[in-house]
Amino acid sequence: MTDREETFAKVVGLIAPFNKKGVALTEATSFAGDLEWDSLIVMDFVASVEDEFDILITMNMQADIETVGQLVDAVENLVHDGE
Repeated sequence: MTDREETFAKVVGLIAPFNKKGVALTEATSFAGDLEWDSLIVMDFVASVEDEFDILITMNMQADIETVGQLVDAVENLVHDGE
């Protein structure tokens, strides 16, 4: 399993408690459209991602992240920039 696949698996695991509709998760799954998350859920979820990966996702970054795949890419970049 590659680092990116491991990151994807962790992100999917973090989404699970917030995935009340049981949406099947793929790289293209949209947080707003498919999961129908409001801003409070997004804030809680972002906090869990930041804790899991020991990173900081800025508000500007959040505005550009619309899908699971984009989040995985952002996490990968932040994790590897911090090494």
